[in-house]
Amino acid sequence: MKNLLLCSLLLSAATCTAGTPLDSIPALEPVPGFIVENREIIINPVPVSMRYTGGRTDLSRGFDLSSVEAQYLDDFNGLVKSENGIPVSVRLSANNAESPIGRYTLSLNSDGAQITADSSDGVFYAVCTLREISANAQEPQSVPCVDIDDYPAFRFRGVVEGFYGTPWSHETRLSILDHMGRYKMNSYVYGPKDDPYHNVPDWRKPYPADEAAKISELCSRAERNHVNFIWAIHPGGDIKWNREDFDFLLAKFDAMYNLGVRQFAVFFDDIQGEGTDSRKQAELLNSLNREFVRTKPDVKHLIVCPTDYSQAWAGAGENGQLAIYGRELDKDIEVFWTGAEVCSDVVRPDRDFVNTRIQRPSLTWWNFPVSDYCRESLQLGPSYTLDPTLTSADMAGILTNPMEHGEASKAAMYSIADYAWNPAAYNALDSWYRSMPVQMPGAPEAYATIAIHACDPQKWYRKNESWNVDVFDCDNYTPKQYERLKQEFLKLKAAPAEILSHGGNPALAAELAPWLMQAENLADRGLLALELIKLRESGDTAAFRAAYNRLRLLNDIQQSTYMKHRIGTLRLQPFITATLQKLNPEK
Repeated sequence: MKNLLLCSLLLSAATCTAGTPLDSIPALEPVPGFIVENREIIINPVPVSMRYTGGRTDLSRGFDLSSVEAQYLDDFNGLVKSENGIPVSVRLSANNAESPIGRYTLSLNSDGAQITADSSDGVFYAVCTLREISANAQEPQSVPCVDIDDYPAFRFRGVVEGFYGTPWSHETRLSILDHMGRYKMNSYVYGPKDDPYHNVPDWRKPYPADEAAKISELCSRAERNHVNFIWAIHPGGDIKWNREDFDFLLAKFDAMYNLGVRQFAVFFDDIQGEGTDSRKQAELLNSLNREFVRTKPDVKHLIVCPTDYSQAWAGAGENGQLAIYGRELDKDIEVFWTGAEVCSDVVRPDRDFVNTRIQRPSLTWWNFPVSDYCRESLQLGPSYTLDPTLTSADMAGILTNPMEHGEASKAAMYSIADYAWNPAAYNALDSWYRSMPVQMPGAPEAYATIAIHACDPQKWYRKNESWNVDVFDCDNYTPKQYERLKQEFLKLKAAPAEILSHGGNPALAAELAPWLMQAENLADRGLLALELIKLRESGDTAAFRAAYNRLRLLNDIQQSTYMKHRIGTLRLQPFITATLQKLNPEK
């Protein structure tokens, strides 16, 4: 969404520093939640109900799928299959109209694994849970017997590739779809702003054959993962409200349908001019709904991103776009909404604001961990400021708009999948911590160390960072504070090599590489700053001056590359800067 970039330009002069001054660190909300230790079973998303029934069952012999209908067998890929394994049964139950689609029960005991589900989606989700139990068991040979009753809180749970900048590669998208399926996300919106066939100038034109083939493969991969591949078009920048352009839209939708797309979105965000006409937008959408969507029984609800997608500029009155949508837009069309701001918390008041106007639950487009307004920073921290009391009456669902670094965005996807499935049980800090071994199986603690210090974009949507350590004035600290900060700098210095050597995720390591280099440099500067404090206290003037000059020179030399790939900006670098300023021997 373009307003992120505009605000970035306006703020750049005020924020292009080496970090927040130590004496003015903002009071950011603490990361909520706590880390749960010593769990027998780890499942993401956290199930609505899981009851230990006593005893244990041995998983080492695999699973006997001889009683499973052929149509479900592919869902069991990733589990060890054996004729002598635990018997698995699958039964479909009657679909309760009041129950969320995707409900399932799973009983895992000494007699086998019994799955009851309301749909093929429910079967798939049950198998995802069984796979999680098997993969994450603390004792590889056995797990406790459990009964699980589980279902999603929201209809839409997923990802919108809607950022500005380099779109994801085809391989990244395929990997994202697999990740989404594993954690029960069900909606992927393809809307990269810099795809010319999605946006101005070429939205009217068909995709070239090679690009069309990739979209067809994405549709197939999404279907395998029980994800709706939602193709979006962004015509508002130069649309003409005439039959010719409407026919271009129909032709484009037909072409995408033939590639396998079964859900569509129309974006009117970040535009000016005649494309912003609210009534023309509603008329167009209703026509698409009538002449395309409803003529094809297998096509799901149309989705729109309005021009007024944020309360920051949305008209509140009867003539505002949202109210016009509420009166004129077909009730089965879903409406995106970001919140009070472009990047903002997911909370009740601004959902109430939009819902009363559009007369339906809005669909949350959450601009986190998107970083197209702070490309020099990563957003690797926990996904928090998500209201756990929201229900399907408040919003249709939540889709995360990630970073252009697809692999680095997966931790946030993991946690947003957790929240979107079961918000009442969402534990932000624990969910984030559970994602570390998923992201970096060979070096989860090293990755957590990097991620803790790569959270805050320094502008606009601030996030807590380096929350595990205290930084201090060099004239006022305790031995415990000093030692704890020293140990953290030592961990930060060692983390890059651990990730590169043993992390087990080359794609993520490649995305992180420039920041890993800066993390090691930052750690060296931090350790030297701590040494400088002790040298000042020792009274060894010559050694102190030599160390001071070394740190000052190192800080100056590394500044230019650090500003391009920032880490530790909220607390760590400001500690180094403040120490240099206060201990300057020339003062």
